[in-house]
Parts: sequence; structure tokens; C-alpha cells
Amino acid sequence: MNAHLQPTGSAYFIAKETEAAESHTLSVLVANEPGVLARVIGLFSGRGYNIESLTVSETEHEAHLSRITIVTRGTPHVLEQIKAQLERIVPVHRVVDLSVRARELGHDRPIERELALIKVSGQGEDRLEALRLADAFHAKVIDATTEHFIFELTGKVSKIDQFIAIMKPLGLIEICRTGVAAMNRGPKGM
Repeated sequence: MNAHLQPTGSAYFIAKETEAAESHTLSVLVANEPGVLARVIGLFSGRGYNIESLTVSETEHEAHLSRITIVTRGTPHVLEQIKAQLERIVPVHRVVDLSVRARELGHDRPIERELALIKVSGQGEDRLEALRLADAFHAKVIDATTEHFIFELTGKVSKIDQFIAIMKPLGLIEICRTGVAAMNRGPKGM
């Protein structure tokens, strides 16, 4: 037996991970019924896996199917475990690792977008600067008073992160983000 696979007293051996953790986007097609999301999330929390982003919506009304998009981080071995465990949940119809599929199609990542609502206070020069920067990022003003703005911004996660960072010194008050929605390029579905 290898030295790094010594029994620990539990039913499982603890193997030292030698591969680096990476971020992956998983698309999970599930039956749209009560409790399914709780079961999927329970799988992650019960095994100590973290979810960086989560979005859920019904995508096929007639078939009563919903699509759960999960961004998580792990080694290739852990990600394979997550996919295998998700596929065993009864109302799960299909699990696709969009990050792996994108690489198979010759792309770095799948198409990923997020929506954010960002509330910024602003008066005087800071107000003008916030509006100028919002225009540069193609953020829409969806609410405005003499004391604040609420901007709507859609784009890559990195774009939203950058916009939030530059709004902090100008009077950032509140942020609401939807989580990542993702899809691969090409003529085929998931």
C-alpha cells in the first residue's frame, strides 16, 4: 500500500491531492419538482464542496425541466466525483461539465454571463465620475435620485468585479448579483 494512502480509521482512505484545483461550470438538467434543488445543494454541503455561483430556472415548461448552473472549484478527481454523485440523484436527467466541453470544442471557457444591480451614492464630482464610468462599462441607470443611482450591468464575472471595484471609492452602497448563466458555443445543446 502506498504511504500516502494509509488507513485513517474511517471507511475511506485520504489521498493527498497532487493536482491543482480549478474552477468549472456545471450544467445540471433536472426535473422541475419540489426538493430537487435542496437535494443537489445538499450533495455539495454534505461533502464539503463549495459553490461559487448558482443559478436555477425552468427551461422547458412542457417537459417540466429546470437547468441548474453551478460554478465550483476542485481538482479533476473531485470534479469527477461531483459529477458522478449528481448523476445518481433520481430527478437529475443530465450533468454536463461546460468547462470540459468548451475545451473539447477548442475554447478556453463556455460563454458565461452574470447580471448585477449596483447601488452607488453620489454627489458632485463623484456623481459625474460614476455616470462616466457606468457609460464606459455599458451599465444602464435603472433608478436615480439626487442621492444615488442603481446601475444594471450584464457581462463576464471579471467585468462586474472590475466595475464594483471602481465604484467602491465613489460611494458603493449595495450589490445584488444573479450568479453565472453559461452555455457552450456551437450548434448542439447540452
